[in-house]
Amino acid sequence: MNKYADFQKQYFEQMIKEEAKILSENDELIQNFRKYCSKKGFNLTKKKFKYIQTIGIVAQYPNIVGKLCQNLKKDKEGLIDFNLANENYIKKPFIEGYLYAENFMLMAHPYFRRGLYENNNFSPRLIDLYWKKDHSNLESFIALDFNRVRINVDNSAYLEEDTWFGPKFNKNISEITDGTVHLRPSSDIEDFLISFYFKDAYSLDIIWETKNGIKTFQSEEFKTEKIKVLKNGIEYYPVKYIHAEYDLSQNSFRHFDGAIHFYAENEYYKRRDSDLKYNSKNEFKIKTPSEKLFKFNGKIDVETWLEYSGHFMAGNPLVFEYFEGKYPEHINQVLETIRKNKEEKNGSQHLK
Repeated sequence: MNKYADFQKQYFEQMIKEEAKILSENDELIQNFRKYCSKKGFNLTKKKFKYIQTIGIVAQYPNIVGKLCQNLKKDKEGLIDFNLANENYIKKPFIEGYLYAENFMLMAHPYFRRGLYENNNFSPRLIDLYWKKDHSNLESFIALDFNRVRINVDNSAYLEEDTWFGPKFNKNISEITDGTVHLRPSSDIEDFLISFYFKDAYSLDIIWETKNGIKTFQSEEFKTEKIKVLKNGIEYYPVKYIHAEYDLSQNSFRHFDGAIHFYAENEYYKRRDSDLKYNSKNEFKIKTPSEKLFKFNGKIDVETWLEYSGHFMAGNPLVFEYFEGKYPEHINQVLETIRKNKEEKNGSQHLK
């Protein structure tokens, strides 16, 4: 066994021991919650409780939130009314992504977490922005984790340092020309650099269309083929999708939502090198399963649309390239250094 594999084995063994220890120390808390659920008409075994370092002590059961919170109803897109949720549950500063009940905490949907993985921390800034925003003048909807709740009701949070600044955008929306945009990382950027500096971004597709005084924006963010998720036991390629409608008469957006589109393998490879007009140009039509994560209706300013879009696709320099016409400065510096080193290396080889 090599050193890395041995270290990995020891790490997972330590995590298992830590989980067992914390669950044991919180046995009374777990038993009390089991009794609470029993009164609600369903029973949780001890196996339904886990300790997850990035979250806390979690109870997992199909539709547990629906059983505990009958006042929270999903709409046809699977979202809950965030203003209604705030009337019935407590939203605390600095504990973004959680809503407090007396003996459990609701959580934002796992697809808001890093890598779309349910045990990771929340991705930087989007949930932070959503939790801190004043929603009183908007119809706001969000997807929750309906199969899990946190039962250690306290203010503990797992912090991860991460910096991602959203792009700037100074264009007048009404003056943007209708049409499609297909962006890819520069062809001379190697795969390992795309993985690290572009967060595995393969392409960014954007389309603007205008009809009856409404200018519609759509975007899809494709990752490289190594990024996959399991949904209902099926492997998919997840693609982040944004849809927004700008009312030209009001000079503001009237609708804005974000979702995940799930591409099957053959669909992914057919679609990723095309654009958002793929279906109108091809006999083979693609209609993917999707999961909506957030939605706003009302008067939405350009700054909110831009900020949420940038953080929904956090870490992707192609977003900057579209909105600002260039990569972020730190990416440009890295690429310039790499290209300079290549030129020097090629020059020295010619001299030999």
